Amino acid sequence: MASALENLKVVDLTRTLAGPFCTMALGDMGADVIKIEEPERGDETRGWTPFWNGVATQFLSFNRNKRSLGVNLKEQDGIDIVLGLAAKADVMIESFRTGAMDRMGLGYEAVRKVNPRIVYCSISGYGRTGPMAEMPGYDLIIQAYSGLMNLTGEPDGLPLRVGYSLVDLFTGMMAYASIMTALWHRANTGEGQWIDASLLDGQVSTMSYHATGYMATGKEPHRLGSGHPSLVPYQSFPSSDGFFILGCANQGLWERMCRCIGRPDFLEDPRFTSNTDRVEHRAECVEVLSEVFRTKSTKHWVKVIVDAGVPCGPINRVSDVVNDPQVQFRNMIVDIPHPEVPDLRVPYSPLKLTGTPSAIRHYPPLLGEHNEEILADAGYTGDQIAQLRKRGVIGSKAAGAVTPPSH
Repeated sequence: MASALENLKVVDLTRTLAGPFCTMALGDMGADVIKIEEPERGDETRGWTPFWNGVATQFLSFNRNKRSLGVNLKEQDGIDIVLGLAAKADVMIESFRTGAMDRMGLGYEAVRKVNPRIVYCSISGYGRTGPMAEMPGYDLIIQAYSGLMNLTGEPDGLPLRVGYSLVDLFTGMMAYASIMTALWHRANTGEGQWIDASLLDGQVSTMSYHATGYMATGKEPHRLGSGHPSLVPYQSFPSSDGFFILGCANQGLWERMCRCIGRPDFLEDPRFTSNTDRVEHRAECVEVLSEVFRTKSTKHWVKVIVDAGVPCGPINRVSDVVNDPQVQFRNMIVDIPHPEVPDLRVPYSPLKLTGTPSAIRHYPPLLGEHNEEILADAGYTGDQIAQLRKRGVIGSKAAGAVTPPSH
C-alpha cells in the first residue's frame, strides 16, 4: 500500500520527546524525516538511562523512520546545509529556545525566503509570544505550571507527576495535527505558514471541564486520587488481593452494578439515589463499596461486574500491557531489526488508517548514519562531504551507540 505522506520531506531540528514524537508520527506515515543532530553527542536522549545493548531506550522509543544527519550548527557551513535542506522541504520543525533559530539564520522568516511554501513548526514550553516566551519549558515544569500536578494525587497527599511524559507526548501529537492541517491548507491555497505549538497551551486546553467548572462555580478543583469530579463511583477500589477500576458513568450502570455485587439495598439509600447525591456523599459511597470489594479478589469482581455490562477492569502493570492479547492483536508492540539491538521491541503508532497504514521503514538511526546519503541527495560531491567532515561541520561516519555516562 502507498504511504499517506509519501514524498513529504521533513527537516527535524527537535530534541528529547515532544518534537521527536511528532516527527516519528510523520515518519510512520511515510514522510522522509531528516533528523538534525549535534555531531558528537546527538539528541540528548541518546544518553538517557536505561540502555539496551548500550543504546538508550528513550531514543529508541521516539526516533524510528528517520535519517540522522550530524551537523555542527555553530559553523556557517552547517547552517547552509540545513537551509539548503529546508529550501526543498515541505515541513521544518524545531524546539530551540525562543530567538535561537533567528540568530542562526534558520528562523521562519529566513526559511520562508528560500521556501515560501514551507510549513514551519516551533515547539516550546510557553509559546513564542507573551512574557514567558523566552523561558525554557520541560514536561515536569509544565505539569506543575498548568495545574495538572495540583489535580494529580490523593486528596491528602502531595501533588504528583503523571507517570509518563504526558505533556510532551500530547504536544507532539498536537504539533502533528497542526502540521497536517497546515499542509491541507497549503494544498488548497499554495500558502505555507508558521505553527506555534506550546506545552502550556496543550495542557490548558486539556484542563477542559476542570477550568470550565471553576469559572462557572468559583470552586477550586482538588485532587481526587483516581476519582472523577463529576461522577461517583468512577475510580479505583481495593479488592482482597489488589485493586481494580470501576466506572459508573450513568444511573443505569450504577443500578446494574449494585445488583450484580449483591447489594441492591444501596439503591434505596437516599445518599446514593442519584449521581448528584453520590458526588455530594462521595466519601460515604466510596467507603461502603470498598467494604464490599475488600471481601473478594480483583479477578472475581472484574468478571462479575464486566459480565453485568458495567465498565470495569484490572489496573495493569507495564509488563501486563506489553504482553496483553488485545494490545498484541492491535499490533501496538512491534519488532524492529536494529544493528545494535537485535531483539528491539517498541510501542507502535496508534494511527490506524486502513488505506494508507503506518509502516516501519527504518530503525532508530545511529548518530550521523545518513550523513553521506543526505548530503549526496542535496547535491554535495564526495570531495565536498569529505572536506565538511574534516573541518568538523558534520560528524564522522555513523557513530553508533553513544557511550552511556559512567557513575
